[in-house]
Amino acid sequence: MPTLLIAADGVIDVGARRQLFVDDFLTASQSGVELVQHKPVPREVVLVCDAPNEGNISAYYTFLQDGDKFRSYYRGAHFDEAAKKATHRELTCYAESRDGLTWAKPSLGLFEFNGSKDNNIILYGPEGTHNFAPFKDTSPDCKPEARFKALAGGSMLVKGKKKSCLHAYQSADGIHWSKIVPDAVITDGAFDSQNIAFYDEMRGEYRAYWRYFSKGYTDERGWKPEGVRAIRTATSKDFIHWENQADLRYGDAPAEHLYTNAIQRYDRAPDIFIGFPTRFQPKNQQVEPVFMSSRDGVNFKRWPEAIIPITAPKDREGNRSNYMARGLLHLPGDATEMSVFATEAYYAGPASRVRRFTYRMDGFVSAQAKAEGTLTTKAITFSGSKLSLNVVSKGESKVEIQDAEGKAMPGFTLEDCTPIKGDSIDQAVTWKGGDVKSLAGKSVRLHFALKEADLYSLKFSE
Repeated sequence: MPTLLIAADGVIDVGARRQLFVDDFLTASQSGVELVQHKPVPREVVLVCDAPNEGNISAYYTFLQDGDKFRSYYRGAHFDEAAKKATHRELTCYAESRDGLTWAKPSLGLFEFNGSKDNNIILYGPEGTHNFAPFKDTSPDCKPEARFKALAGGSMLVKGKKKSCLHAYQSADGIHWSKIVPDAVITDGAFDSQNIAFYDEMRGEYRAYWRYFSKGYTDERGWKPEGVRAIRTATSKDFIHWENQADLRYGDAPAEHLYTNAIQRYDRAPDIFIGFPTRFQPKNQQVEPVFMSSRDGVNFKRWPEAIIPITAPKDREGNRSNYMARGLLHLPGDATEMSVFATEAYYAGPASRVRRFTYRMDGFVSAQAKAEGTLTTKAITFSGSKLSLNVVSKGESKVEIQDAEGKAMPGFTLEDCTPIKGDSIDQAVTWKGGDVKSLAGKSVRLHFALKEADLYSLKFSE
């Protein structure tokens, strides 16, 4: 899949790939329009970790789709608040679902727990189980025995002392796992978080994101003002040798404690990385997820307001009780929404829980006109014969196609555009000039005249 191209003259080739208005990348000018973050809507609890091998500090959930099946992986752990200690060793648990709403914990018979193998355990330590985070490998060169991969925390000896690290794991079926190589594959970091990886189809390489501490951090009991929990990334061609390490950057956003990043390529617009890092507040030990996006996987636009506040239902106000799970699912039966998942009741009760939240499709951020406003894109080229928008418009909004210099193209002016009104994730734009195939490959600008509208994304297609 080709990556988005920018010509020497600054013209952006969007091809037939969906473009989200999560940043100002496409925008040349705007008036009466601003980018507005949206929050997901709380839904039902989908997973309760109440089995003997699970418990109230079960955590670091991963949700992924595998064909017509959904899979979930998470840490099984319990903390006795009275005794102030864990009741059993950490382990990795597995659940599966056909609809993403009702989850079963299959009896896998792999590891004995409390005298029985009737459980859903897929890893039973001592390494890897704290933060096991699998993904389905979509590389065309992926071997059958490594159809699923994961990075997980472990330890190594450096001058006789234990040092934390990440090991690489593989599986043919997502259930039976083994290390790919015996040695650590990533060693520079802290790693006591959900450290993730995935195959980046746009660039034909693996990408990892993990926890580290920026300069100034001392230890878990205290830190210097300039030191924060932070996120680091790297790339790999073989999942074993990692290079191009870089610390994530957030423009002029303030330094904050961030980890458990939940970053991925957004499947409907693969030019964009999205992430839901956890913001940690040291004073009260509370956590909350925020939203961020990137074009290169290193430089992110991060929004300041939590997308799932601790006031969301329910039991999120306690110590580390509001992590975003890794994964964004398109569940069967509704093409207008996408599901994300977040934790609750950590430490607080007999079992931690996972609640589903839903976004409008592409609905992280919109270019919003509260009354009337305009937005004009930079010069672009496209392929296809149709322009579709993901838009909510209470008034009558219109689109004009201009040449690279900003002059309206005959047949595609605002006056030629059929007014857009209503709510659609795939609203076709029509003009008196007919379809846009005659303009494909030419340098053009899109000029939006919005009236009480939220514009989420655009896409050219046949």
